[in-house]
Amino acid sequence: MFENKEGQSVPAVTFHTYTNNGWLDVNSSELFDGKTVIVFSLPGAYTPTCSSAHVPRFNQLYSTLTENGVDDIICISVNDTFVMNAWSKDQNANNIRFIPDGNGEFTEAMGLLVDKNDLGFGKRSWRYSMLVKDGIIEKMFIEPNNPGDPFEVSDADTMLEYIAPNAKRPLNATIFTRAGCPFCAKAKEKLKAEGVIFEELVLGKDYTDLTLRAISAGSMVPQIFIDGDFVGGSSDLEEWFDSK
Repeated sequence: MFENKEGQSVPAVTFHTYTNNGWLDVNSSELFDGKTVIVFSLPGAYTPTCSSAHVPRFNQLYSTLTENGVDDIICISVNDTFVMNAWSKDQNANNIRFIPDGNGEFTEAMGLLVDKNDLGFGKRSWRYSMLVKDGIIEKMFIEPNNPGDPFEVSDADTMLEYIAPNAKRPLNATIFTRAGCPFCAKAKEKLKAEGVIFEELVLGKDYTDLTLRAISAGSMVPQIFIDGDFVGGSSDLEEWFDSK
């Protein structure tokens, strides 16, 4: 079992970052003093669970978390600053600060530096998240010490449930469109007006007609899906919001 460090200070270390074409050392005090900060740490940049779920959901819930008292969200990984910078850009996760723990000093002081030699990773961080207030760890969610890379408790929704259990989650929306479609433009404007952050998939670029037929049993666009429900086209979207 890993040690839970709730009630303790975060490790005092210096992170070596490269930004704006120059080296910039950032210490723990700069990151945590006088702030409420969420930290989540993971085995490595570009790894499957980290890229497909851990980072995107924290990025998506940023506004909800900040509305409930969080100042910053930090992702820490035992990777160098150039890898972390490239990963941040690739993820388009502008709401998260990516901090490189290249030497593993912070992670080791947290007692969560683990051996991933079997994967060719060397020493990496165990997956966890924590809430830090003015440099003191208030809450930790450490993944169970099971084989592989468990992802059960360090996710963004678990953290939000701890901070603000009654907070309203943002809607998850995807819209299938084609270039030049006026009804698609209308639907996108409606989603924006309702404050819904959505993913747009464009015909010929992101999907084919066959894809849309397989998913929605039709080929007309736009086609909108929200939180697992098939909403339909632009007029259906208006009715969907009116019913809420």
